Amino acid sequence: MSETFTGRVWVLGDDIDTDIIIPTEYLALKTVQDMAPYAFSPLRPELAAQIQPGDVIVAGKNFGCGSSREQAPEIIKALGVRCVVARSFARIFFRNAINNGLLLIENPDLRDAVTEGDTVEVRVGEKIIHDGREFPIASLPQNLMDILNAGGLVKAMRRLNGLEA
Repeated sequence: MSETFTGRVWVLGDDIDTDIIIPTEYLALKTVQDMAPYAFSPLRPELAAQIQPGDVIVAGKNFGCGSSREQAPEIIKALGVRCVVARSFARIFFRNAINNGLLLIENPDLRDAVTEGDTVEVRVGEKIIHDGREFPIASLPQNLMDILNAGGLVKAMRRLNGLEA
């Protein structure tokens, strides 16, 4: 069974690194919720306050490059972003995002087809639909979907070991 959802699009470019996602000076704050208002501040200081739960970030290539800070995907998830669609992701960011329960989808064409504020329909593991056009997407392996569906790796392992329902 595949999940389907719709979300409003925020468009970002290529090489959005973890220092753009959350600048170093805010990592000293106590919680991810405290850090979230500063997300993307070097690039677009107003963006974190504008993102609403269920929104979708659509970006270019190499999203999440730079340092391997785990807070970057945690903050995107804390903002309520439902998923990030990009041409490509930095490898460590990709794994950190999955481990924190943030859905990432690679697609080479969506970035050039959307405008900020558009709405997309995502059929996880199948396709993204925008303005009547379909953009095929690959499905993730079941073990990664289990982690995402549990809300992250720690929760998935707790569930697997009978410590959470």
